Amino acid sequence: MSDKSVNILLVEDDYLDIMNVERELKKINITHPIHVARNGREALDMLKGNGVPKISPAPSVILLDINMPRMNGLEFLTELRHDPEFSHVPVFIMTTSNEESDRFAAQKLNVTGYIVKPLSFDNFENSISSLDSFSLFLDLIKLK
Repeated sequence: MSDKSVNILLVEDDYLDIMNVERELKKINITHPIHVARNGREALDMLKGNGVPKISPAPSVILLDINMPRMNGLEFLTELRHDPEFSHVPVFIMTTSNEESDRFAAQKLNVTGYIVKPLSFDNFENSISSLDSFSLFLDLIKLK
């Protein structure tokens, strides 16, 4: 698969977190296009082309915040998992929440990984996030 066919969808409402994710990806030489949606509703519209240009090809991976206005991350993930076109897309939850209830709800919706913000690949191994999640994330976007 060529680099041009890999897209990343970042669903995040906080401007500083968006900039942080973009900076961290650049630090590890990830240069794939990053499409940013500010909430779950906007992300669904971008995936389906409802009133906005459709992300094409579909994202190879989605980085998803949980706490957002209009449609939160778990609501978005529920919709995504019920859509045959997008149900297979790997999703990494990114959140400041360390609540077990959020983790459990995300796991029930088949998330690929769970990353506690602020995102930093430099100290990923020492964070609450799983090193396996980081390795899988890199496999999904760097090696394609």
